[in-house]
Formats: sequence, C-alpha cells, structure tokens
Amino acid sequence: MTDASSQDGRQALPELTAPDYVVLGMVRLGARSGYEIKQRVERSIRFFWTISQVQIYPSLGRLEQAGLITGADDPQGRRPRRAYAITGTGEAALRQWLHQAEPIPFELRDTGLVRLFFADALPPGEARELLTVIKQRSQDKLAALRAIESSADAARDKGDIYPLLTLQMGIGFHQAIIDVCQDFERKLREPYRV
Repeated sequence: MTDASSQDGRQALPELTAPDYVVLGMVRLGARSGYEIKQRVERSIRFFWTISQVQIYPSLGRLEQAGLITGADDPQGRRPRRAYAITGTGEAALRQWLHQAEPIPFELRDTGLVRLFFADALPPGEARELLTVIKQRSQDKLAALRAIESSADAARDKGDIYPLLTLQMGIGFHQAIIDVCQDFERKLREPYRV
C-alpha cells in the first residue's frame, strides 16, 4: 500500500478499514499486542463486532507503517511478541474516523431470527421450541454481558465512559428480545391473542 502525499506536503493516511480502526481503538485502550487485542475484543465488543486474528496482525502492520502506532519487540519468554502504543497521529486518525459524516448502517445478520421468521412452516410445538432456543440464546448473552459489567465499570473509573454505555445497550437489546419472547409465549397460551 502506498501513501499519497497531501497538498501541504504531509503524508496522507492510507485507506483504513473498520477492523483497522478496531485495532487502533483497542491499542488506545491499552492493548499492547495482537493477542491482547483479541482478548479485549472477546471481553467487550464481540457482542456486536468481531475481528479475527487473521485481521489483527495485518492491521497492526498497516497502522505501524502509517505511523499511527509504534511497535517494539517485547518477547515473552521464548515467544516473540511485539508491543504497540498509539501515536499522536493515531489518536488524530481515530478521532477523525469517529467524526466522519457518513451513514452509520446497522446490520443485524441473525440466522436464528431468519429461522424464526419462517417458523410457521413447522408444527406449532417445534416452532415454540425454536422460540425457546432464541430466548435462551439471549438469556445466555445477557448473563455474559452482566459478567463483564465490572470491566466496563473499571474502564469508566479510568475515564473511558462509552464502553459501559455500549455494554448497557447490549444488555438492553438482549433483555428486549427476552421480554418479547416471553410476551409472545404468554399470548400463545391465550387463544386468539397473538
């Protein structure tokens, strides 16, 4: 990837993808290695955005090459490791991305909800079983989200307040699914109420 120079002589930033910004943001929040980035994603945003190891390391390379992060060898025992820190340019690039005036699409690709949409093709008891599976899935997610509330509280105490907000949104999302499923189940028990 080659960077074009801007009109004022500074290097223009390369075209970055959403996974690149996820990596940049995680480095800003204190993740120092590819492994730590993956771990932090798993304990935070994976409920609404996932990133694979295959994406993390190329992103780290692009970000370092662009001067948005700096890296230094930091082996852990016999294992090679590179530790990263965000630069001032990286902070500015992250802020610029957060300010972008472009549509912010919401994509929900949920195979469970697609199956539920077509559940009238099943016998009633099997359709209800599918509904139960969907409800249980959200109950499990809700429990997992509540289990990481202390981490979000700790981030808030360090001055990062928006991880807690997004966690609360995730909790609200899954609680809403549970509530709607329970309401629908109640209506199924009452004839002609669905």
